[in-house]
Amino acid sequence: MGSHYSHLDLSERRLIEAGLIAGLSVAALASTLGRHRSTVYREIARHFYHTAERDRWGHGYHGYYCVAAHRAAGRRRHGCAKLARNPALLAHVLSKLRAGWSPEQIAGRLKVEPEVVGCVSHETIYRYVYSAEGRRDGLFALLAMVRHRRRRLRGRKPRQGAIPPERWITARPASVADRSEFGHWECDLVLFARAFGKANVTSLQERQSRYLILQANEDRRAGPLAASLSALLTPLPAPARQTITFDRGTEFMGYRTVPADCYFCDPHSPWQKGGVENGGLKNEVRLSNIIRGLVSILECAHQGRYPGAGSATRENRGG
Repeated sequence: MGSHYSHLDLSERRLIEAGLIAGLSVAALASTLGRHRSTVYREIARHFYHTAERDRWGHGYHGYYCVAAHRAAGRRRHGCAKLARNPALLAHVLSKLRAGWSPEQIAGRLKVEPEVVGCVSHETIYRYVYSAEGRRDGLFALLAMVRHRRRRLRGRKPRQGAIPPERWITARPASVADRSEFGHWECDLVLFARAFGKANVTSLQERQSRYLILQANEDRRAGPLAASLSALLTPLPAPARQTITFDRGTEFMGYRTVPADCYFCDPHSPWQKGGVENGGLKNEVRLSNIIRGLVSILECAHQGRYPGAGSATRENRGG
């Protein structure tokens, strides 16, 4: 048996059918195929055909048929069949996506607090989002990173070579994890649509107090971003800027100039800085909304009013 799992193909199913006709046991079939016996047992149990119909010679239609089994397996793996077969589960997933949840959050919450609709993996949700039906409904726009097409899985080169082991999250002081001490931060970068150019926002959250700082940037390269972080943190006393936790994005590779001890999440594990990651900024912040809000504030200030204060003027509010 190999070190990587792969689905049974048609040639293997032909051997299973021939072996069953010859009277071989499941263990013997598994040994011949180089598969675990549980894999062969599930394959036979899932695709064993039972019917009361008989042919013209009086023979019943029952047994394992390799071609029918292969077609059934293909239909089951096609797209996101689990959601298509369960309308209640699909409705639950869509409602959470529209509420700003990520596929990982939806799948994780269903595992912890199972709903009557059942469970689903985040991979199945992503497949539905990028299926023909999901693209037609524009579901990709509900994800944190809006892409019309999905990136190839495991297609990016690992970045751990650029980060020394002493900067991995496993080397971070244990006192950071329990949020018992002030001065430990988490950092993320909020990006916008390409129409807005290189504009982005640095999101910096203190772990204990949940105090959040947003800093607008005109460049997402490592050097300018590190300079922006340094300008934010340098005025703080040393106990208030002890550590910062980043993900492994290349934009944070200028960490050596940041005035704090910097640590990085494990590869593909941004949830390890969950405070800033799950704050909802990626799903809720839109640059157009920020601009409209700033314009509204400036207009109100010019007219001597405060947003949300009705017709109250600065003089009426005492200054």
